[in-house]
Amino acid sequence: MTADPRDVGPVAGGPRPTAAGGRRAYRSARRQEQAAETRALVVAAATSLFSERGWATTGMRDVAASAGVSVETVYANFRSKSELLLTAIDVGVVGDTDPVPLSQRPEYAALATGSFDDRVATAARLLTVINSRGRGLHRALYEAAGGDARIEAALHRLELRRRDNIADAAALVTGGPVGDDVLDRLWSLLSSDTFSLVTHIAGRSVPDYERWLATTIAAVLRAGPP
Repeated sequence: MTADPRDVGPVAGGPRPTAAGGRRAYRSARRQEQAAETRALVVAAATSLFSERGWATTGMRDVAASAGVSVETVYANFRSKSELLLTAIDVGVVGDTDPVPLSQRPEYAALATGSFDDRVATAARLLTVINSRGRGLHRALYEAAGGDARIEAALHRLELRRRDNIADAAALVTGGPVGDDVLDRLWSLLSSDTFSLVTHIAGRSVPDYERWLATTIAAVLRAGPP
């Protein structure tokens, strides 16, 4: 008995749902890609505006106009202006919007390779890049914190997290944990405020800052606790 081709139609037609599913998956992936691109544009626009104008004179409409999107799109990605600023600061640390923390990136792993001087040089180079990107954003955050208790609390948490991150990084450089006295000296030394003092107030170049930072980090770590 010969099978009626219509009996195997659903099987023969099986690839069609797969193809449709493939198209749907492609469209879904493309939408996600476009959403990520839009989010990156918004963060880049916010970074530029907050850094140049500060907190008070940067509005969500300004960010939207600079990014070439609607205000509704900005709010769809960030619930508030403060959330946008804090996100821009986080992105400034790693340099992109990929959801990979600094601790899982090659430049961070390099803190544990080479000689002591190599590790210190790597730390100085990494911190110079981070502070160069984040100086204006941190200035905007301090401005915002002066008039909003919630943002002040966020700044407090951010600084404590930065202290913990420095402790972890210092342990990689030295091969073991450092004490609180050394940690607090590093915490102050590696801040964006210090970067501003050395480069924008004292007028030293960014390469000079990096060299100074490497020398000073090494001195703090070698000296140990007072």
